[in-house]
Amino acid sequence: MTTVFAEVADPRSLPRPLSRSLGIPIFDTVAGYSAALDAVRRNGRTVGVVPTMGALHAGHASLIRQAAEECDVVAVSIFVNPTQFGDPSDLANYPRTLETDLATVAAAGGQMVFAPSVGEMYPDLQGGAQATVSVPYLGARWEGASRPGHFDGVATVVVKLLEIAGPCRAYFGEKDFQQLAVVRRVVKDRSLPTEVVGCETVRDDAGLALSSRNVRLSSAERQAALVLSRALRTGAALMAQGENDPVAVERAMAELVATEPSVALDYAVVVHADDLEPATTCATERPLRLLTAATVGPVRLIDNLDPRPHRHADAGRREMASAAGTMS
Repeated sequence: MTTVFAEVADPRSLPRPLSRSLGIPIFDTVAGYSAALDAVRRNGRTVGVVPTMGALHAGHASLIRQAAEECDVVAVSIFVNPTQFGDPSDLANYPRTLETDLATVAAAGGQMVFAPSVGEMYPDLQGGAQATVSVPYLGARWEGASRPGHFDGVATVVVKLLEIAGPCRAYFGEKDFQQLAVVRRVVKDRSLPTEVVGCETVRDDAGLALSSRNVRLSSAERQAALVLSRALRTGAALMAQGENDPVAVERAMAELVATEPSVALDYAVVVHADDLEPATTCATERPLRLLTAATVGPVRLIDNLDPRPHRHADAGRREMASAAGTMS
């Protein structure tokens, strides 16, 4: 759907945005953004939201395009969330490219931007009174083990953004697969009026999963980082050949990553896709996921792969159709 913002509501009924860029209203207050989306829904239109931390790339653009195809109005939030960074230097070095981000949003079909300050999102952050959301069952292992507190920060900001947005479809990339699992859990547990839509990982021509952190890689480091996607494909190929022992699959992935001396592997594992628990066998009807994480130069990279993408495709389509029906 390509409905433009001016068509979905009488502009006189909408809150005044902070400013406009490329014709897109930009809101920097919770009240203004929330009221604007409420006005859209009062006009009988559906809302799609794409939460981001900015530094938008082709992967983000694909989320916005999918949202634009499935919803009447697409709102993109751009907020570098400090509560999910354990390392202050990582937060300081995170790229902030608002002007180019706005151009990306406009080109991909986004019609509204929410770009709040830290103080607007977390009024009591400095005083230590900020409430947090935790999902220990899903957030304690893998990325959570290496980045303590990370998923508490993710869950907290996602809940805030979705509560502010109101009834909507929310689009997240599968590249951050554990994050997607955490988001689905908090949405379900808190009964938020949100349909979470997971979208396929976007890769560059060489196979590297797109990430805002990739800009910090040198050309040699980018080349080395390709070992992660190769390791995932190797694991999937072993399973396709009949290997049912997850330990053997994990060993093969780790051994391949070890051939790149500049890549420091954190984990390469086979897990159940629904709860991220380690798989005890690959001979299961439950969906599986291969996860990997490593440090390449100054950057921590994650990647994942569905080793059996066709086995559960029909079930996934049925689930999405059922969820879509509940939002109509």
